[in-house]
Amino acid sequence: MLASEHRLKGESAFEKIRKEGKLFQGQNFGIAIINRDDGGKSRFGFVVSKKIAKSAVHRNRIKRALRESVRRNLNHFPKGIDAVILTKKSIFKKTTEEIMRELEIFARETKWK
Repeated sequence: MLASEHRLKGESAFEKIRKEGKLFQGQNFGIAIINRDDGGKSRFGFVVSKKIAKSAVHRNRIKRALRESVRRNLNHFPKGIDAVILTKKSIFKKTTEEIMRELEIFARETKWK
């Protein structure tokens, strides 16, 4: 489970990142990032809309996979960022392992500047 200190909270934080963040695209998701310039712990939010999966069970499965992958790969993300992971429709057909593997590879290979 991703620790509370690494979770993004509040609708205003999500909205700010959506408007001002720099977007990095993966095959099944995008990551919008704002650098806080404080060197503190990075915080993450996850968006899986009803357009992606009608059932809450499926949306929650996707969010759990993304959260666990972020937890395992925190060292591959820059410090002091706020990030929102936005899913694409294609993620619905992926298994939990495929979702976690894709985010891990994405975090390792992306140049965050």
